[in-house]
Amino acid sequence: MSKAHRGKGIRTLANHGRGKCPVCKKDGVKILYEMEIDGEKKNICKMCKATLANAAAVKAKKEAAASAAADAAPASV
Repeated sequence: MSKAHRGKGIRTLANHGRGKCPVCKKDGVKILYEMEIDGEKKNICKMCKATLANAAAVKAKKEAAASAAADAAPASV
């Protein structure tokens, strides 16, 4: 299995893929993951990618539960 975010795969990138993450503002981290933030695509670090993905999953789960509860509630006349 290839490892696109390590060694040889990031040598062609500027600074070997390292820089300042626009989300968490950490400097010197690998910013290799492209995500859409505020309507524009930006490269972010691995931790911010995971945080945003988990937040989206929690939001989707809450919306699904809310819609299921609304469907299960009896219609008032």
